[in-house]
Amino acid sequence: MLLALNVNNTNTVIALYPMRNGRTDELRVTWRISTRQPQTADEYGILVRNLLQDEGIDRKDITGIVIASVVPPIDWILRQFCERYFDQKPLFIEPGVKTGLPIRTDNPGEAGADRIANCVGAFEQYGGPCIVVDFGTATNFDVISSKGEFLGGAIAPGLNISAEALFARAARLPRVEIKRPTKIIGTNTVDNLQIGLFYGHLGLVDSILERMIAELGTETKCVATGGLAHLIAGESKYISHINDTLTLEGLRIIYERHRNAKARPHADGTAAKA
Repeated sequence: MLLALNVNNTNTVIALYPMRNGRTDELRVTWRISTRQPQTADEYGILVRNLLQDEGIDRKDITGIVIASVVPPIDWILRQFCERYFDQKPLFIEPGVKTGLPIRTDNPGEAGADRIANCVGAFEQYGGPCIVVDFGTATNFDVISSKGEFLGGAIAPGLNISAEALFARAARLPRVEIKRPTKIIGTNTVDNLQIGLFYGHLGLVDSILERMIAELGTETKCVATGGLAHLIAGESKYISHINDTLTLEGLRIIYERHRNAKARPHADGTAAKA
């Protein structure tokens, strides 16, 4: 089985893909846990081992691990966890990995692992041009050309970050649940906050998408993923697809491409170097 980890600043999503005849099969199960930088390799190991046991899976069944991490301080802990508990060297999405995604930005090494996985997954499923809106700690806009190239995008503060900043700086404003408001003119403080947060972020998203689509062309597809995708995307004028597992699918595809590139022999019969 393939173990895939998408490690973001707030949450880590863990997924299992069965493998048959050397290829990954359909996603079996996912778990979402909090990303905690002080967590040790042993804590990760105990947690993941328990999750696997609940699924009736032995850790010896894990034959591959792929990780997208945007939290560099814990990468070495994740390596320790993989080597100690699974006797595996994980494949981190980083420069040198065979992703199949040409990166046309000023500094390709700056592209986040999750953004690369999003683009790979989106182009595989929807083609291009395409824009992925990832609603996480930050709201990322990832742009893929009609040729399957990562052209760049935009990064905005996530909805939760915006709300926390407002609550922290305005002492008299209460914390409220972030949800779709039932009206547009608020008649109390809670209504006002919910309307401003929800429609403010929706306006940000649609404004950026409108300008990107004007440059890419009207055939551009817009895909939403991330923890808040269902909250915002349904009200967007431009987002036509919501895909909860897009990043994980990208990780699965990259793992297969990288493994196949390593196994592909040269003319002299030796294996290609990744």
